[in-house]
Amino acid sequence: MINDSGFLLVGFSGQPELEVTISGLVLFFYTIALTGNAAIILLPVLDKRLETPMYFFLRSLAILDLCYTTNIVPQMLVNVWGKDKRITFGGCAFQLFTDVALCTVECMLLAVMSYDRFNAVCKPLHYMTIMNPQLCQGLVALTWGIGITNCMILSPYAMSLPRCGNHQLDHYFCEISAMVKIACVDTTAMEEIIFALCFFILLAPLLLILVSYGFIAVAVLKIKSATGRKKAFGTCSSHLLVVCIFFGTVTYMYIQPGNSPSQYEGKLLSIFYSIVTPSLNPLIYTLRNKEFKGALKRLIEKEKCSMQTTGH
Repeated sequence: MINDSGFLLVGFSGQPELEVTISGLVLFFYTIALTGNAAIILLPVLDKRLETPMYFFLRSLAILDLCYTTNIVPQMLVNVWGKDKRITFGGCAFQLFTDVALCTVECMLLAVMSYDRFNAVCKPLHYMTIMNPQLCQGLVALTWGIGITNCMILSPYAMSLPRCGNHQLDHYFCEISAMVKIACVDTTAMEEIIFALCFFILLAPLLLILVSYGFIAVAVLKIKSATGRKKAFGTCSSHLLVVCIFFGTVTYMYIQPGNSPSQYEGKLLSIFYSIVTPSLNPLIYTLRNKEFKGALKRLIEKEKCSMQTTGH
């Protein structure tokens, strides 16, 4: 029996076979997210050659993605594999606040990373001067400040909506749209606030990203050397691919006034941008990055030498 202190997370319980399949895929991608993002976080610590602004932002993104997936996946798997699909009111509030904050931070951080790539390609001689440690740390702090501010506006409002005894959330985690849908009052004002904030938080960073890559494209086309153009494109293509995947799914999910996705479609989209994308980020960045692969190779060779020395 669900009381005022908790919620029932329905998830995909109406389709047990689909639920088992999805939970297996989620566990698979979560494992990739844990190992891949942990590698991005640890490798620059072990190899000082990776202590550059780009890797500072990559590490920030990796930490963010680890928090993002861990906020959702463990609870989801417990609910799917166990008989009890409940979550406490406090647990739900924490999950909702964290989800809103981290989604906002990711949007802003991807925009900051596009600014970093703009300076790397368009102002290479002044890159390290412009992207100094103080600016990098300040930009990351700003993204977190915006994320926390946004969650403090939206989340308390969503959690305080009257539900008239309805505590059955048609989702696999405490997602803001699902919370609004179980309210027993007119939520038009709340939906308009969500849309307005999402419009700003999604489209403002996306506009900055597009402008940055517009300048980058012009700069790359001016490079006479084919090798130089390829190198410049290589520094940006990974980030651009991540941007397309993340912003594509999140924009489709939230920027559709009067034509929002169905609840079933929304759950699938949420899995993609909150679980699949954070696991793809380290693969996209590391597999296409020679410096990262080189650092990983040097670390493996160093460990082999150390083991051989110890063995002798």
